[in-house]
Amino acid sequence: MNARSETRNQPLLEVRNLHVSAGGVEILKGLDLSVNLGAVHAIMGPNGSGKSTLTNVLAGRPDYEVTEGKVLYGGRDLLAMAPDERAREGVFLAFQYPVELPGVRNREFLRAALDAVREHRGLQKLSVREFNKLHEEKAGEVEMDPDLIKRSVNEGFSGGEKKRNEILQMTVLDPTLALLDETDSGLDIDALQTVARGVNKFRSPSKAIVLVTHYQRILNYITPDHVHVLIEGRIVKSGGSELAHELESKGYEWVKKTVQSGSEVGV
Repeated sequence: MNARSETRNQPLLEVRNLHVSAGGVEILKGLDLSVNLGAVHAIMGPNGSGKSTLTNVLAGRPDYEVTEGKVLYGGRDLLAMAPDERAREGVFLAFQYPVELPGVRNREFLRAALDAVREHRGLQKLSVREFNKLHEEKAGEVEMDPDLIKRSVNEGFSGGEKKRNEILQMTVLDPTLALLDETDSGLDIDALQTVARGVNKFRSPSKAIVLVTHYQRILNYITPDHVHVLIEGRIVKSGGSELAHELESKGYEWVKKTVQSGSEVGV
């Protein structure tokens, strides 16, 4: 059974007391997070708070060491899965800094990835015609230049084009859990709106999104169900979408002072 069918009566993602280190330095210091299907969670916080570390650990990047805690995905131990198994099980990471893959064509790369996912789900591979139709439809939704699709993955792309390509990959692969690591960074207003439309179109009761961002501006276009403030490796405050607007007006220092004073933080 896949994660979609296993999580009807439980959270899709459960992060419990997660401690993570890199290079001997502890970054996450007891993080807890629960994500249900159908929900969009925004993770906000200042530089160095551990936001990107969280998404990278969930996706299985090997540069980090989990020293304590557990992560359940569809009731299964996510940390015991290899990165490629997580991807086949429906975990997708949109990188903060998408990498270039010289010599690997965009279309062929995405088709191979989709073939692997569909095989894992027990589905037939799409024919060339079926894949091309799907690919062109999704590329149109994120306003990808057709010439870019013919290039190697992200090679010669602008920052905005790379982010559009990440959203294109997400919508074609149709994951269950989408981890979006600062998808708004480096985007002008037009690209931001296009990316946000792609995310909103992807949003559904059978999927969940964890969106990492520094700023409230992308949340003008993608309204989260939950907003969490991550500071010094812990989620110290949670709330609804209104919390993002409060952070915009008061800043992260307001949260830090609230925590330091021992006031109620609403986690």
